[in-house]
Amino acid sequence: MLCSEVINVIERKYPGRYALGWDNTGLLAGRDDKQVTCIYIALDAEDETVREAVRCHADMLITHHPLIFGGLKRITNQDFIGRRILELIRHDISYYAMHTNYDVAGMGKLAAGMMGLKRQEVLEVTCEEAESAGSAKEDLPALGYAGGDKEAGIRQEGIGRIGRLESPVTLRQCCEDVKRVFDLVSVRVFGDLESKVERIAICPGSGKSVVQEAVRKRSDVLITGDIGHHEGIDAAAQGMAVIDAGHYGIEYIFIEDMRRYLAENLGGQESVKIVTAPVRHPFVNV
Repeated sequence: MLCSEVINVIERKYPGRYALGWDNTGLLAGRDDKQVTCIYIALDAEDETVREAVRCHADMLITHHPLIFGGLKRITNQDFIGRRILELIRHDISYYAMHTNYDVAGMGKLAAGMMGLKRQEVLEVTCEEAESAGSAKEDLPALGYAGGDKEAGIRQEGIGRIGRLESPVTLRQCCEDVKRVFDLVSVRVFGDLESKVERIAICPGSGKSVVQEAVRKRSDVLITGDIGHHEGIDAAAQGMAVIDAGHYGIEYIFIEDMRRYLAENLGGQESVKIVTAPVRHPFVNV
C-alpha cells in the first residue's frame, strides 16, 4: 500500500481543511509514493519516537503534534528538529502529522464520549459546512452533527465539546472520574471541590484559548490541560471550575484511536502492520 493511499484513508475522516490556519498538518517529510508495510503511531515525534519507528522498521510515522511548526531555513544535525528529520529521511520513513484537523473531527467527541457526556455540542466552532445538493448526510466527513441546523444540512465542527452528565456530581467526584477514565495519577483543580457540576466542557490538549467560551456557554467545569495560574483563578471567579488533566493526559487517546481507525479502514490490508507508542507521560510528579 502506498503512503498516498494511507493518507487518503486518513483524510476521508480527518480532512486537512479542518486544520486551523496556524497549524501545520499533512505529509511533512518523506515520499508519498513510499510502499508502506509498517506504520508507527505516536503523539509526538520525539527522539525516542523516531528511534522506535526505526527499530520496528516503520515505513510511515504518524503523530498528532507536528514536528515542524514554523518555517525552517536549514535542516542539519545541529539542532534537535533537524536531527529527527534527517533520521527519518535516512531510513526512508514518511512522516505525517494530523493535529487540529483531528482535534476538530475526532478528539473532542472521543474524550467527551469517554466521560459519558450526553447531548454534546461543539465548544468552540471553527467551521461550518453546508450539505451539497443530492449528497447524503452520512457522506459528510466527520463524526455526525455536532451542532448547526441538521434539517438544512448545516453542520458545525470545532474544538472541544460540551455535554451533560447523567446526573450532577461533586467537583471532587468529577476529578476522580477524570483520573479513572484517562488513567491518571493526579489532576490540578481550580474551584470548590464540594460544588455540584453537571454541564461539562472538555478540550483535550491546551485549553487556555477556550476558557471564556466555556464560561459563556455556562459550563460548570472545563476539563483540559496547560491552564496557568491566572486562567484558573479567573475561571473560578466567573463561576466555572477547571480540571487540568495535563496536555498529554487526555490527548494520548489519539494513539489507540488512530490504530483502531486504520486497522478498520485500510481495506483489509493484513500486510500493513500497525505499531503504537507506549503511553509515556513527558514528566513525573515528585
